[in-house]
Amino acid sequence: MTTATVALLKEPGEDLVLEDVQIDQPGEGEVLVRIKGVGICHTDITAAQGMVPLPLPSVLGHEGSGVIEAVGEGVTNVAPGDHVVLSFDHCGDCQLCQAGRPAYCELFAPLNYFGTRMDGTATMSQHGEEVHGSFFGQSSFGTYALASARNTVKVPSDLPIEILGPLGCGLQTGAGTVMNVLEPRPGDSIAIFGMGGVGLSGVMAAKALDCGVIIAIDLNDDRLELATELGATHTINPSRTKDVEWAVQEAAAPGVHCCLEAVGAQATIALSVKILRSPGITATVGFGGLEHEVTIDQGHLLLGRTLTGVIEGDADPQTFIPQMIELHEQGKFPFEKLIKTFPFAQINEAIAASEAGEVVKPVLVFD
Repeated sequence: MTTATVALLKEPGEDLVLEDVQIDQPGEGEVLVRIKGVGICHTDITAAQGMVPLPLPSVLGHEGSGVIEAVGEGVTNVAPGDHVVLSFDHCGDCQLCQAGRPAYCELFAPLNYFGTRMDGTATMSQHGEEVHGSFFGQSSFGTYALASARNTVKVPSDLPIEILGPLGCGLQTGAGTVMNVLEPRPGDSIAIFGMGGVGLSGVMAAKALDCGVIIAIDLNDDRLELATELGATHTINPSRTKDVEWAVQEAAAPGVHCCLEAVGAQATIALSVKILRSPGITATVGFGGLEHEVTIDQGHLLLGRTLTGVIEGDADPQTFIPQMIELHEQGKFPFEKLIKTFPFAQINEAIAASEAGEVVKPVLVFD
């Protein structure tokens, strides 16, 4: 057993509480990671608010990065001392995993949301009682995390490991959706709704792919300014623009080739389809709850437009995280501009700053 200090979720909507727990030693196919940094994602916040049903007490966190402390039997892709980024878990064996699309793994839910290993055992305990971990196969809101070798990606040791965690989810979602799903060609136009970490990652990916028109849409002028710095050619603040559709037409008539919708609201999803040229595609990634009905004008779809949902950028982390790092090394993916670090003890303050829109991507760091 390893003693770890973790941020416990005891009741939905309450502050997370820092307490010590015992973490199992890694079993077959598992790794123990000493966490150096962990991003706070919108999914962590919605889960803490009770929008994602979880067994309690639970440990959240799914954008962890750190150093391998120990490995279990059969682990060959990493070794103690390796620097790693943690991403979502997947089985590796089902048809979709074998096809290189692990984000749609047939066992995604039990591996990432149920709070235990597949055999029903918990990875953590406190005073002899189970503590539910395995959130996205890691539960990295703590000084240590037990993960699977499948969702552990080795990264170069000369990079700032404490800020790499967001590559495992939020940044992967935005960049992956643009690069793997929308796939704009050089010179194409794209509109991106929501300039959080996901949307701004989409801006950087669109710039890296040489899109001709990159339209950033958000209510926060500071975020729009950052979007321009990262590659947006046009910005729209709907609170000051009477007709967003017309503003898009002025920038990219007769409409954009594709849209990344990272808000998850009825109005933005519907508008993102409406402003497409024909044919065109919108990918929505904004999370509005497990049950979230939206209404779409079928007439827009009949014009050859497509609306699709995307999980984790439809990416294979083992190949896509290194791809993002390579783009960063080339100066094409400066994700550090999105990040503000907080000491782990200030986790609740960091969550509040994220909810208030004061910080794009808060990252907790450890001594």
